[in-house]
Amino acid sequence: MPHPNRRALAALLLATASGLTLAQAWPAKPIRMVIPYPPGGPTDILGRIVAQQLEGRLGQPVVVDNKPGASGMIGADIVAKAPGDGYTLLVNASIHVINPSLYKKPPYDAIRDFAPVGLIADVPLVLVAAPSLGFHTVQDVIAAAKADPNRLNFASSGNAAAPHLAGEAFKIATGVQMQHVPYKGSGPALADVIGGQTQLMFDSMPSSIAHIRAGKLRAIAVTTARRASALPDVPTIAESGVAGYDISTWYGVWAPPQTPAGIVNRVSQEIAQIVRQPAVRERLAGLGAEPVGNTPREFADYTRSELAKWERIVKASGATVD
Repeated sequence: MPHPNRRALAALLLATASGLTLAQAWPAKPIRMVIPYPPGGPTDILGRIVAQQLEGRLGQPVVVDNKPGASGMIGADIVAKAPGDGYTLLVNASIHVINPSLYKKPPYDAIRDFAPVGLIADVPLVLVAAPSLGFHTVQDVIAAAKADPNRLNFASSGNAAAPHLAGEAFKIATGVQMQHVPYKGSGPALADVIGGQTQLMFDSMPSSIAHIRAGKLRAIAVTTARRASALPDVPTIAESGVAGYDISTWYGVWAPPQTPAGIVNRVSQEIAQIVRQPAVRERLAGLGAEPVGNTPREFADYTRSELAKWERIVKASGATVD
């Protein structure tokens, strides 16, 4: 009778061989790319850029399937439970690792139930205000907030979304008090900031950059550790005196957890090459996005560190989804 260790080794070798065979034959049919948000938003835009490029590089259709709802969890859950055969992919935003801190019983584990493929792009948030308010620097905002606590308010695209939590992180880092005003999307929030009904907003670059360039909004600072290439003259919050402040929204690709490593690595390499193409880089720059393209291991490490960071922010802020 074979020794148990030998049986385990044989099973491992068989699984490895099966995975290699599947990876070598892949792709033999269309690939489904699940985007857990409606068409037209930043996740959908970036996902479709990648899908279009992957089609040409892989020689098979990449079909975008929008499955919105529950802060991206409906679409993500579909991918978590899909077969690990390389024919289902998820494009999601950083909310993927924020949700576990906001929901008591998410339908999946954001780390364990997915195979990380790669990071598409980082998108800085930008702190904006109407020019008529007279805020030119982060220190202007801090001084006004400290002079009259809770007089200032800041809009966001939704309760507990990254722009809201960026504002909460700013409050924690600076010790100021400001009132949060949630809206249903960036559009109505920006309209009220431009109109002066709300004073400030931490907004995703793609939705605010046109208003900044038109002079309707003043960009006070960006939230990332480095300046944004789309707004090179705008300082970071960190260099404006709030040491260590570094917040961004980012967009990545995952696969179901049992997807063979050969397929995961192939898709990761293709994404890295896609985002480095001059035409794609130019298109991303127009959205205020910074292309990344990293390895599955690097993306795995990054998502774990981001999950821990957002957990600290959510806990300290008391933010909820209610």
